[in-house]
Amino acid sequence: MTTTTAATITVEQLRDEVTALARRCLCDPVTELFGPLLETQERVFSRLENDPVPEHLHELYLLAGLVSGMLAKAHHDLDREHQAMSLARMAYVCADNAGHGGLRAWSRGLQSLLAYSGGRPQEAASFADCGARIAVEQTGSVASWLACGLARALARLGAAEPARLALARAEDLREHHVHDDLDALGGIFLFTPARQHHYAADTYACLPEQADRAVHEATRSIALYAAAPPEQRSFGDEAGARCVLALTRVRAGDAAAARDALGPVLRLDLPRRTAEVMAGMARVGDALRHSRFVDVPEARDLREQIEWFAQRPASALSS
Repeated sequence: MTTTTAATITVEQLRDEVTALARRCLCDPVTELFGPLLETQERVFSRLENDPVPEHLHELYLLAGLVSGMLAKAHHDLDREHQAMSLARMAYVCADNAGHGGLRAWSRGLQSLLAYSGGRPQEAASFADCGARIAVEQTGSVASWLACGLARALARLGAAEPARLALARAEDLREHHVHDDLDALGGIFLFTPARQHHYAADTYACLPEQADRAVHEATRSIALYAAAPPEQRSFGDEAGARCVLALTRVRAGDAAAARDALGPVLRLDLPRRTAEVMAGMARVGDALRHSRFVDVPEARDLREQIEWFAQRPASALSS
């Protein structure tokens, strides 16, 4: 993009582009978002490099941080973890340059999410704790997100009581939540109650003797998503809640109930089979390999469906 072209794009136009993408990034398939995100990132950084007006720098750095964070999530959805973490770090640096505490905290939450999904719960807990300390002065939902991210990372580490305390803190933060500018953007920048119940379900599924709580939280998340407006209906988190519900059913020995829980997930089209969705399905598939299911037809059938599903991830659609 030339300097002349960059100069014709106003900051208001860039703000509108970033806002529109933020509102699409939970419900649209990543294959439809990736190109527009790359183009918008290029436009924002071109304007940032070529804009001589000092009063524009704050907002341009903020927009650069937002679009870099969304692009990091898109790379993560396509199972490109190195690129995702690099862009998450870029989002943090841009937020720091913009002096935006909320986006700095959110970027740490994104890094925690990437580490958690990559099977590194200790790193995920560290990022979430760092973000939570930044978010102390924030009123928006990012604070609840960080507490929930810390809770499920701690649960994966076997720290049951600290995980429960982190969930309790998330609930308290939710009660005092006041929408901020990140929440106003929506999409992945708004941590809705439905997403919070999903994280709680994931946490309880990792804790001993908490299966009933996991079922309750997962069921609540699924119900809230069913009633949510389209722009707040995260197919990834809804699938995650269904995977947690299925996992608890498998552990209880009920393969048929697990199959019912996973029905909508198994019907997801390829562009929506993101890395997190595939990881949730893999956990259920692993649980179904227990020796008690060897001669159970429903379990064998569900294992076959999950194995077939696993061969066709969203990442297979991208070069």
